[in-house]
Amino acid sequence: MTTQQLLLLASCVYLAALAVTVYFTRATTRRVLGAVAGGAAVVGFGVELLCQALGFWRYPSDDSGRGPPLMYPLLVLMWAVLSLLGWRVVRRFGWRGEVVFLALVTLQGTLRDYFEAGQALGIIAIAPGLTTVLVDMVCWAGLTALAQGVMRLVAGAAAADRLARRPWEATEPSAAADRGRHPSVCADKSAEGGPGG
Repeated sequence: MTTQQLLLLASCVYLAALAVTVYFTRATTRRVLGAVAGGAAVVGFGVELLCQALGFWRYPSDDSGRGPPLMYPLLVLMWAVLSLLGWRVVRRFGWRGEVVFLALVTLQGTLRDYFEAGQALGIIAIAPGLTTVLVDMVCWAGLTALAQGVMRLVAGAAAADRLARRPWEATEPSAAADRGRHPSVCADKSAEGGPGG
């Protein structure tokens, strides 16, 4: 499988992941647009170009000094997913949750770059050394925070909007109580304005 095919497949996977994330986080349309804007801001920030110019990494399939073109829509989708997940973490756990979330994203992203994208798939060639590891970690943490910041500018603070209604809640307002919902979920629901919205 070529690099372009892998990136196209990964884009399809992240598009599906975005749809699932939107559904389970109950993000409103404005929140989703903010998350996509955050993903676009990450791509527009030009970190990939800068890091390649400084020799931290390169893409063997593309010697133009930028990444393969199909990589950029993938990055938008990936950071949109991360923004939505981070939004729910902040909404539920506050700034402490955000710190843990960014640490986990940084660890997972750096390991993914080295072992999956670098060694297993050969999509990226990463320069050896501790400096490169640190730069990669700063990129993951900083770009995730940037994407979340842009989402906040577009859609407001984490608790500023209501959660989108689930399909059965829109048609049957009392159905949620009949399904034996957890008391904390019911309390969250009443804090959001009750079943009638």
